[in-house]
Amino acid sequence: MTRHETSLAYAARIERVVAHIADHLDEVLSLDRLAEIACFSPWHFHRVFTSVTGETVQDAVRRLRLHRAAVELTRREHTLERVAKRAGYGSVAAFTRSFSAAYGMPPAAFRRRGHVLRPAQPQPGDRTMTRTHVAPLRSPIHYDVTVEAVSPLRLAALAHQGDYQEIGKSFERIFAWYGPRGLLGPGTRSIGVYYDDPAGVAHGDLRSEACLTLPDDAPLAPGMRWLSVGGGRAACLTHKGPYTDLDVAYAWLYRTWLPTSGQEPGDAPCFEEYLNDPRETPPTELLTVVRMPLKG
Repeated sequence: MTRHETSLAYAARIERVVAHIADHLDEVLSLDRLAEIACFSPWHFHRVFTSVTGETVQDAVRRLRLHRAAVELTRREHTLERVAKRAGYGSVAAFTRSFSAAYGMPPAAFRRRGHVLRPAQPQPGDRTMTRTHVAPLRSPIHYDVTVEAVSPLRLAALAHQGDYQEIGKSFERIFAWYGPRGLLGPGTRSIGVYYDDPAGVAHGDLRSEACLTLPDDAPLAPGMRWLSVGGGRAACLTHKGPYTDLDVAYAWLYRTWLPTSGQEPGDAPCFEEYLNDPRETPPTELLTVVRMPLKG
């Protein structure tokens, strides 16, 4: 095989591993088992994984489990002990140390703060869109919104069905596929497109797409399509903080800003742009631009 063919083959094998990790976070993810999935010798698998993805297997598993834990904390689905156990920690104390380091506050405070600051429940007939079911408010209830002309974006898109908070699985897959092909660089933009209102659609039926900007002649990964967004006016705000808090931004945009803005949403879905890499950035420092297409 040529060097290029070898790189592509490696990427496909690591992509299988990334997908397996995301889908089996409750299982023991041993290096030997992951090496078997990738069809690599266990002596070399971890070095290959790290070179392709830019993080160790341990870091990837920890990051994905902590993200799931943050989602569970905002929804009050499990006890703190259960959340800690699902995240792979033998005690609440150990989980608290890791969660605090990543999210800037202990998990109990993260949950308690959200419980105290819940936004108002939507009234019957209220069809405004939030990113998740009505959820705790965990950041200051104010954003600076600008109305901008957004240039058209041509995106390579991978469809995701299910909970919006799990779209990271799809991003993991496309980064694992395109990275070794040399198609990702400083100018690559990561975009999420969200089609449904989570207040009216079951989590399992939600439709979204994980997208990247790529060169026009770039190949499409299996299951992907070309998609165009932008090309008109949009209301834009920048959210700083964990992705689990993006419901706050949507609630504020639709319930506070839109009714007094004199604007009307356009016939196109909202989309988000992720300005930094969650593998290298603490959740409290993540920056996300939310764009709501407008008429006119």
